[in-house]
Amino acid sequence: MPIDLIIWIAAIVVAGLVFTLLLKVVKATIKTAITIAIIVLILQLFFGIGPNQLWQQIIYIPQAFWQAVTDK
Repeated sequence: MPIDLIIWIAAIVVAGLVFTLLLKVVKATIKTAITIAIIVLILQLFFGIGPNQLWQQIIYIPQAFWQAVTDK
């Protein structure tokens, strides 16, 4: 068995593993994006909370945490 054939087979195996990992990452990313979109849509339709209000609250979370930690 020539060394080139072994390298070729190893490259195919590594490429397959990388492709499988990439598919898992893309699948998880799409699921997360859809979940976030559904949550934002529910907040907007049922509670009247817009994306800007939600974003402002998300930005405020680290500030509130920092104030809670430093203002003992």
